[in-house]
Amino acid sequence: MEKIELEQTILRNLLTNDKYARKVAAFLQPEYFEGVYKNLFKEFTLFIAKYNKLPSMEAFKIEIDTGDRLNDEQYRHAIEILPNIFTPQSENLEWLIDRTEKWCQDRAVFNAVMSSISIIDGKHPSLQKNSIPDVLTKALAVTFDTNIGHDYLENIDERFEFYHKQEERIPFDLDYFNRITKGGLPNKTLNIALAGTGVGKSLFMCHCAASALSQGRNVLYITMEMAEERIAERIDANLMNIDIGALEYMEEKKFKDRVKSIAEKTHGKLIIKEYPTGQANTSHFRALLNELKLKKNFVPEIIFIDYLNICASSRMKSMGGSINSYTYIKAIAEEMRGLAVEFNLPIMSATQTTRSGYSNDDIGLEDTSESFGLPATADLMFALISNDELANQNQIMVKQLKNRYNDPVTNQRFTIGVNRSKMKLYDIDNSISVLRKPEEDTGPVFDNTTSGQRIQSEKKKFSNFKI
Repeated sequence: MEKIELEQTILRNLLTNDKYARKVAAFLQPEYFEGVYKNLFKEFTLFIAKYNKLPSMEAFKIEIDTGDRLNDEQYRHAIEILPNIFTPQSENLEWLIDRTEKWCQDRAVFNAVMSSISIIDGKHPSLQKNSIPDVLTKALAVTFDTNIGHDYLENIDERFEFYHKQEERIPFDLDYFNRITKGGLPNKTLNIALAGTGVGKSLFMCHCAASALSQGRNVLYITMEMAEERIAERIDANLMNIDIGALEYMEEKKFKDRVKSIAEKTHGKLIIKEYPTGQANTSHFRALLNELKLKKNFVPEIIFIDYLNICASSRMKSMGGSINSYTYIKAIAEEMRGLAVEFNLPIMSATQTTRSGYSNDDIGLEDTSESFGLPATADLMFALISNDELANQNQIMVKQLKNRYNDPVTNQRFTIGVNRSKMKLYDIDNSISVLRKPEEDTGPVFDNTTSGQRIQSEKKKFSNFKI
């Protein structure tokens, strides 16, 4: 009885409350209703689609009569309840929308369960058993989003508040990274480190994971390149501030005391999860997040994925050669960023350079391996650059490639110190670049090429001539 009264209330307000109808009609489906209410809702949607305004009772009855879409029993029931449905009643709009949303969610789940039963029994006309998770997922995702956009001239209060709102970020312990990101990584973002083999992608992510843990953050580190224990070993060396090679010679009691000391200084947790190379996708990561929440009450505040190119896509298969690497890697990046939005956290990952980019001291976006679609999707992308001179100075150069948080030209290049034996990064004085002394700074970076040097030489020849 209560369900019928609720369906009547929803239908009554659809037909008589213009403000309510325009907010919720787009989210309602005919299959949510039962019996004659389903037919009346269909008549309502046909009328709205054609005339874009609510019908009067007389107009609605005429449409029912001329449409001839109801059988005799449904018609008699419809005519009987129309006077009650077209009697406006004062309802709290906010309560009504919330109650309608809950009703839609309940009906969607009920219908999904019934469909799943018919699929299991082999009675569904089109769906197979492997479609059951998708059917249930869609039903559980039913929600109202009544926001229809930002009105530039009217929503000035909301916009002003947004400009002055302090966005939640996870800061680095490296000064220049905080400068270029305005204080750290915001939620719902995908951040990518681009580097050649052996330059320090995993080192960078392990250092940032250790830093986040030290700040009291919950950290999830997903690895597909190294074993869980190898990642933990790097983080141990970082947090204990000892050479990574000394860990195997450390006494058990001393090791446990060090770990206990780290635990006492933070209320965060670090979970490291290993997946086979090229086998895991965002569906696996989503299941892991839900399982960690259920079994360990663990909700991460940042995720590190080591690394993007050796993940799989949840939407398409790479086998068979039918999908090119551009499309495939772009799909992985989009799915990963979607995961960051879904769970409201930042994701940090990495990608390889091309073969030419490996020996390049001035890496650009064009040096991204496999897919240029990755830089198009990322919110922040930077290159980690190393060469013999930088290595001798225990430094890595960082070059901004894309930045949605700040001006990428400001602090476009800077260097950070690296202690590879302790898996640590640290701030250094950037007033003098290792790669170029101030007196040698005669032009932009591309002028260091052969053609650029020739142009500079020609300029010097004619510098003393006056016209």
